[in-house]
Amino acid sequence: MNKSPVARLGGSWTWHLLYGLVSIVIGVISLAWPGPTLVVLAVVLGAQLIATGVFRLVGSASLGETGTARTLTAVLGVVSLLLGLYAIRHVLITVLALGLLLGVYWIVDGFTAVFAAVDHPGLPGRAWNVFIGVLGVLAGLTLLVWPGLSLLTLSFLAGLWLIMLGAMQLGLARRIRGITRPA
Repeated sequence: MNKSPVARLGGSWTWHLLYGLVSIVIGVISLAWPGPTLVVLAVVLGAQLIATGVFRLVGSASLGETGTARTLTAVLGVVSLLLGLYAIRHVLITVLALGLLLGVYWIVDGFTAVFAAVDHPGLPGRAWNVFIGVLGVLAGLTLLVWPGLSLLTLSFLAGLWLIMLGAMQLGLARRIRGITRPA
């Protein structure tokens, strides 16, 4: 089966490596300046949502021609792009709604990661996808159940989450590179 260039990119270890590095950098920025840069945090997280949207759309092309996981991943990519663009356009509203937006997004993203792992038994790093998916659902539920979390705490949690997501992507990139490397 001949894959499209976008499908090949979605299965490439370098694609996962780049996404992991971007996530870690944005996470470190979120941890370094939690107080005075809440507005910047809204823009940074908007940029992360845009990057995630592009990542998910490219990833959906690598999940085959049909399937629930492919559809969910593509829909999540579009939603992520729209949320990211909105977050950057309406920064003050984003700062106020950040907990709600991230809570809902992390729940949906977590379930999508779990469904992708269940739907594709041959997926590299399948157990990690389930693990990061469950963590995403738990993080999202925490934000929705305890909305009294301060924005500083939220920026700290977001930074930690992005660093963990990036580290997982780096591990997945390493695993994919080991699988695709000629013997």
